[in-house]
Amino acid sequence: MSTGITEVAPTSRTWSRMRGSEWLVLYALSIVIALLIAGTLVEATGGDWRPVLSALLDGSVRRPGRWGETLGVAGPLLLVALGTVVSAKAGLVNIGQEGQLLFGAAVATYFSLLIGGPGPLNVVLILVFGAIGGAAWAGIAAGLRYWRGVPEVLSTLLLVTVSIQTVAYGMRWEWLLLAPQSSRGNRNQVSEQLASNNRLPRPEIFGNEFPLTVHIGVVLALLLAFGLGRTVWGLRLCMLGHNPRVAKRCGVSEKTFGAGALMISGGFAGLAGGAMLAGGGFSFGNYQFMTGFSDNIGWTGLLVALVARERALLAIPVAFVFACLRTGSSFVGSTGVEGRITDVIQGLLVLALLIPPAVMLLRNMRRARAAATVRV
Repeated sequence: MSTGITEVAPTSRTWSRMRGSEWLVLYALSIVIALLIAGTLVEATGGDWRPVLSALLDGSVRRPGRWGETLGVAGPLLLVALGTVVSAKAGLVNIGQEGQLLFGAAVATYFSLLIGGPGPLNVVLILVFGAIGGAAWAGIAAGLRYWRGVPEVLSTLLLVTVSIQTVAYGMRWEWLLLAPQSSRGNRNQVSEQLASNNRLPRPEIFGNEFPLTVHIGVVLALLLAFGLGRTVWGLRLCMLGHNPRVAKRCGVSEKTFGAGALMISGGFAGLAGGAMLAGGGFSFGNYQFMTGFSDNIGWTGLLVALVARERALLAIPVAFVFACLRTGSSFVGSTGVEGRITDVIQGLLVLALLIPPAVMLLRNMRRARAAATVRV
């Protein structure tokens, strides 16, 4: 018996809107819960979450000159994240960005001081040789992966330790990286400071100075998003990451594209190291290279890519958020709470932003299993 009511199946646009609203709700709930847990931890350690939040905002954006400093930190984080996106699209797990950044910065320091030249030329050399150094260091892992079968997740991680020791050796000799005694004074292991005309320009906007690293990172993010989504290279790279067998049948060389993606990933990390050297100011060694120069930027950039779900454009705001946590942590100590609490907040936010994809994946798997049961 007809009821006179016609059932209309949801259109693809309707399904897209429904899924979009589900994602928004999940992300909002996860972030709110993470912030509640963070506030509870602050209260449990004898502090008050309100002054801590205010200090984070003051240290990152509200105080004069602070958002310029935050942008200066966000630039290298974004560059590292973009490199991670490239390797991830090829189905590779590069977790050695810290070592690649450190080695790239060391190579940039050596060649910039060795070659010298006019200021603008030397700035370009710093960035270029930084990228070359990072790519070369990642190339070791690529060679081990495709010619000896060593998983890149192990080799890239272990090469971080090797890079630290290699750079420490270079910092022992004046003919490599160590500055002459007259230049370093009481500081034991630092390179010569870059001349004022060998540094990235720091334009001032509303009383805030920040290096051109920010502009470089945003431009590269736009180019990478276009390259991955609109070019044959991006199609082949994504094809390799989704299904290597199909990619091979379509003529995509796993060695060529895989090794190239890993080296490009390392090149971005090395470029970040060169940009930190040439434009970092007091945030990154005051234009001098030293042991520990990377300062966890590589690890944090990896988290930025992870939270951005390996999307180049989404990495831009995520990098800014992580930079806010980093620069704001210096003001948290004034509230009587340990500044390291920002690391806990950062970890909670990472978990909060990773939970929605996991929930949606489990839900889709359950629906697919239920649909298969109905067919049977």
